[in-house]
Amino acid sequence: MNKKRWVKIGVGIVFILLIINIIGSLYFYDLAIKREKKDFLQGNKDLEVSAEAMNTFLKGDWREWVVNQNFEGMEIESFDGLKLQGYFLESIEPTNKTVIFAHGYLGRGRDMALYGQYYYEELGYNIFLADMRGHGESEGDYIGFGWHDRLDYLKWIDTIIEKKGMDVEIVLHGLSMGGATMAMISGEELPSNVKAIVADSPYSSVYDLFAYQLKRMYKLPEFPVLPTTSLVTNMKAGYSLKEASALEQVKKAEVPILYFHGSNDTFVPTPMANELYEQTNGETDIMFFEGANHGEAFAIDKEKYVEKLTGFLKKYIN
Repeated sequence: MNKKRWVKIGVGIVFILLIINIIGSLYFYDLAIKREKKDFLQGNKDLEVSAEAMNTFLKGDWREWVVNQNFEGMEIESFDGLKLQGYFLESIEPTNKTVIFAHGYLGRGRDMALYGQYYYEELGYNIFLADMRGHGESEGDYIGFGWHDRLDYLKWIDTIIEKKGMDVEIVLHGLSMGGATMAMISGEELPSNVKAIVADSPYSSVYDLFAYQLKRMYKLPEFPVLPTTSLVTNMKAGYSLKEASALEQVKKAEVPILYFHGSNDTFVPTPMANELYEQTNGETDIMFFEGANHGEAFAIDKEKYVEKLTGFLKKYIN
């Protein structure tokens, strides 16, 4: 077989591999980022919930509580023209304190009432819930994984300040993807009204999370699939997986950040929270919950959670 033929075979193999890679990248974009029903997480052992946490998530009194509250609907238009929906609940007694929540992947604003009830009933805060882009009643055909969402929340923050006045004190509290979103916001130029951030079970970056999940769920290396998926994401959704980095953002943070994470979290691995904590520029604190899986901390040890939360907030909220 002559040299020219070997070259043709080599080029052919490279071309076939390139096509496979492109097809795979389009598949993973649709799988994780495109707005559509997601079945791939069903049966995922990393998301198995303890009986105690499941009871809280499904049967907790917060579910009835949120249905019975008179939330005021709010709407903003995002930088790229999407209509986004939010829900505001005035405190029982007049206050200048407001908590703004960000929910997790495939969730919606009302999910954060699990935490909102405590802020509302025990701390006396106004609470604001939002459906993030690509979720709930908000528009969007892709999931932002916190990156474009950070810009949406900057607009929500301005909207809350406009609504409640210049003396309003704001806490940002997010869970999972919402926790990463709030960490990403920390690197932006925030108004002085934002006094503290709570990031529960956040990931360090979208690229690192996908690399971890690609290996864990599909036994695939990050190269060449993730760089190509990142290109596809940039073309379809307008952001790359590497730029969507909470880690790089917290290096610029000036607002105090409190991190929560479960010690048994294998969906968003616990070391990611440690890395964020260690790289955070401003004042910061962290608490791990022994035996807790992803996002379970509040559900399995509420007393410990709220004691840490309340102590942290008292340092920075008047």
